[in-house]
Amino acid sequence: MNDTAPDIEKRFLRMLLQRSGEERLKMGCSMHATAQALARASILHEQPDASPATIRRALFLRFYGHEFDAHAREKILLALKTVKLRG
Repeated sequence: MNDTAPDIEKRFLRMLLQRSGEERLKMGCSMHATAQALARASILHEQPDASPATIRRALFLRFYGHEFDAHAREKILLALKTVKLRG
């Protein structure tokens, strides 16, 4: 769905391209962090006692699961059960 008027969309694109590459990268990273925080909160709302491994696996499925075939997805999910992430 796109409900943005074409002239507004062009103006927004011009404004975005006026920013430096560094600023655009920071914006993208911030948006990803926000999306991840919202997804994590949703997962914890559905499963309040979810382990860190369960959260990692659910985040993977929400963000990237559709990009892999079933076999690859299962291999990744298995690895995410045991991996320790920093941070």
